[in-house]
Amino acid sequence: MTDSPRTSELASRHRDLGSGLEDWNGMGTAWTYSTDPNDEHDAVREAAGLFDMSPLKKVFLRGADAGRIADHLITRDMTKVGPGQSAYGAILTERGTVCDDAIIANNGGDEWYLCHGSGESMERLQESAAGKNVDIEFDDDLHNISLQGPKALALLDQYTPMNLASLEYFHHQETELFGHKCRISRTGYSGERGYEILADRSLVCDLWDNILEHGADEGIMPCSFTALDKVRIEAALLFFGYDMTNEHSPWEVGLGFTVSLNKGDFRGKEAVFALMGKERFLAAGIVADHNDALAGGEKLLLKDEEVGVVNSPAWSHRMQKSLALVHLRPDTTTPGTQLNVVGDNFTCSATVENTPFYDPEKSRTHM
Repeated sequence: MTDSPRTSELASRHRDLGSGLEDWNGMGTAWTYSTDPNDEHDAVREAAGLFDMSPLKKVFLRGADAGRIADHLITRDMTKVGPGQSAYGAILTERGTVCDDAIIANNGGDEWYLCHGSGESMERLQESAAGKNVDIEFDDDLHNISLQGPKALALLDQYTPMNLASLEYFHHQETELFGHKCRISRTGYSGERGYEILADRSLVCDLWDNILEHGADEGIMPCSFTALDKVRIEAALLFFGYDMTNEHSPWEVGLGFTVSLNKGDFRGKEAVFALMGKERFLAAGIVADHNDALAGGEKLLLKDEEVGVVNSPAWSHRMQKSLALVHLRPDTTTPGTQLNVVGDNFTCSATVENTPFYDPEKSRTHM
């Protein structure tokens, strides 16, 4: 068990489920439970899985300049994100490289909300806010639980007064759930339709317990970060520190879609556009000829020439494939390209495949 300065109110629930609460982002995190991660994986794809995403850092921006600061911080054009909407994007260094990814939400009334992982969003935010009319509050009392899967809507809709079915992708709304005040956001990290529920730490245990109690007969279960890693790799969703670092441009790691080409000034703007078209590698996916997950960090060779590296591997028991998100030299990313995987005392072949591996049309998140 890891001592972490940040503590989830759900820590006792995770321990009861068999978690050792390993550290991620400064908080004890349920990387495993006593349940089989493959069963948890099945729950997300067939019913719904409940994750504690509270290790993500939650920050409020309030004041007359909050919207302008949010727009400067991230690569997306936040002037087009109205109240009740949010956007995912990259946070850049002044060199135009990715130092974090984040979701920024417009809560209305000069209040914006930033949710980010283990990168430098807070440091860059403070730089963008210098001298501006804004109050910045890191709020660890705000917890985040995420119900992901095809049965999430039907379950939650029974216990909230809002019309949850009408909530559009990347929209959010203040409401009640099981009688508790919260904000529900139609977002997630699974490749399925799902919802993130933001609530005070004093309420989150009761929300967690109610979801699991009322969802048990539908196959809904608590899920660990090991299962989360499996579903996000199937859906080709990036994890900062593995699939992108501050040495990579957004064009290289598949985040070019988050860079608004016609917005005003933003952090790293001149540098990132100077890097456009100079990609040393591109994000891609491979299927390895192997009956388990790769270790990560293996070299990828075309004939005898090194052309890439494995970043995020996973064994998908549902697809019966050894999947990996990788970086490849741009001329080797064509689907069907045959590669060799070379690790410590290990070699196998692999084939470049289109991503996402699961639901390539992304119909399930957008339905």
